[in-house]
Amino acid sequence: MHSIKSKKAVASILCAAALLSMTACGAADDAAEEAVTGISIEEIPQEEVAEQPQEEEEAPAEEEPQEDYVLPEGMYFSEITGEPISEEIKDQRPIAVMVDNETTALPHYGTSEADVVYELMNSTANDRITRLMCIVKDWEQIEQMGSIRSTRPTNIMLAAEWNAVLCHDGGPYYNDQYFAQPWAQHFSGTFSRVNNGKAREFTEYIVSGDLDRNFSNNSKYTTTYNEYANEGSHFNFTSYGTEIKLDEKYDRSYTATQVSLPFTHNSSTLIYNPETKEYEYYEYGDRHEDAEDGEPLSFKNVILQKCSFAQLDEHGYLIYNCIGSGEYAWYLTNGVAKDCTWVKSSETDVTRFYDENGEELMINTGKTYIGLIPADTWDKVIFQ
Repeated sequence: MHSIKSKKAVASILCAAALLSMTACGAADDAAEEAVTGISIEEIPQEEVAEQPQEEEEAPAEEEPQEDYVLPEGMYFSEITGEPISEEIKDQRPIAVMVDNETTALPHYGTSEADVVYELMNSTANDRITRLMCIVKDWEQIEQMGSIRSTRPTNIMLAAEWNAVLCHDGGPYYNDQYFAQPWAQHFSGTFSRVNNGKAREFTEYIVSGDLDRNFSNNSKYTTTYNEYANEGSHFNFTSYGTEIKLDEKYDRSYTATQVSLPFTHNSSTLIYNPETKEYEYYEYGDRHEDAEDGEPLSFKNVILQKCSFAQLDEHGYLIYNCIGSGEYAWYLTNGVAKDCTWVKSSETDVTRFYDENGEELMINTGKTYIGLIPADTWDKVIFQ
């Protein structure tokens, strides 16, 4: 397995990342561009803050548990959520499921069971319609998930950093050069059809038994992590039972109890629920509720990445420049937002997030929403 890079190596990664990217991100030359909530980058210059001397001692912004948490026998802390799960699936690799996000495809099934949900622009056409990609560790528990649709090159690279098998139904020929790589494994169009009264393109789902059958039919694919997996936790989690409070840890943080995203086709919005201490996902004007159990699609953590993209043809196919460094991002938890930057130095490398002091950002345990926000609409993200 590839080792995760240490924090001391951040400077080297930043220099090398641009060279490694096949579609390298543009330099962070948007210093005067407006960011969310009308706050401009000029008002929060990352370069200047990084040069400021750090305070000698700062009280840790963690909420101490009432008593030390004792991990039950047979459990371990998930590398994806930081929460206790069964040790029986510790080495099991996750899947990454492409889910249609067109209104015709609703309601979704099984999305509330995902550990991480990405939302990405799927095409520059059709009001820049988005598609979801759900990362699921304990996929044996899936009863129904989807509906399943096609993938794009960006999703292949993002799935690879989780060492996940990408589950989709086809896609443009731009995918071929990525699927030819040994680190890109996928199942395409091999799932069940469910008669739901809709056109065939909206009827494909992963149902119980589908994944076992797919793995059995692909002897080269392992259900456990392979040599392209990254070691350790995907995120820099705080200790289970404690919480990071951004407004106490950092001098610079912002209230964010509602987040409107510039995905105009479905009007994606995240609204903080103070009772559950999670952000609930809304689209097409309604709260997203899973058709299986009525549970809202909700997250302890929200990450928004500013990311440029290249349109590949007149049909709207595109690829995000998701390999790069130094671009802006936001981390949200408990109704508070913190600005940061992101780094991804290769297709299989984990995307890391850093604060203004060059330290890897610590996040709370739980489920995470990741939105790749096109750079040309970054200033249209609104916090309330």
